[in-house]
Amino acid sequence: MTEPAIILASGSATRRRLLAAAGIDFSVARPTVDEGAIRDAVRGANGSTETAVGELSRAKALDIGHQNANALIIGADQILDCAGRWLGKPGSRVEARAQLEALSGRSHRLVTGICVTRGSAAVWQHVDTATLAMKSLDATAIERYLDAAGPGIFDSVGAYQIEGLGIRLFAEIRGDFFGILGLPMIPLLATLARHGVTVP
Repeated sequence: MTEPAIILASGSATRRRLLAAAGIDFSVARPTVDEGAIRDAVRGANGSTETAVGELSRAKALDIGHQNANALIIGADQILDCAGRWLGKPGSRVEARAQLEALSGRSHRLVTGICVTRGSAAVWQHVDTATLAMKSLDATAIERYLDAAGPGIFDSVGAYQIEGLGIRLFAEIRGDFFGILGLPMIPLLATLARHGVTVP
């Protein structure tokens, strides 16, 4: 039997690296989803961070799935929740600095949603939550980190990448490493195997 095609509905370079490193044959398609509108709708209904990432990951996968009826589509999203404040990708050094100032000396949750669809149906959804405690950082430490990390972190929620220099910012991390990176690989691989993908 022919294995189903796999499409990653994400522009994330980290998610691409994780799938490729696991030996998964896949292609990439960027969904055209109004993420801000979905987040706002969930917040307006007093929905949780978990609900938001679930809605977002499903919307992304379905957006691509409508055009690829026989493929398995992987959608994912991530929101950083610090005492009820939701943070996304900073996009600039100014915003990265502001996020690090807000997270300094505090614990936050990094909530990752993932959804696999086939055609117009979701066949699996999963939410992973990690808790991270950041060290107290003064202004000098933040500027030194931003200089060393470079603009690549502007595309990362919370302005850090724990697989790189970002790990130096933390006092404690509790949670799945892959979930923190944006794609919980263990349950995802198990799901792909159940749906006909060879995962040795």
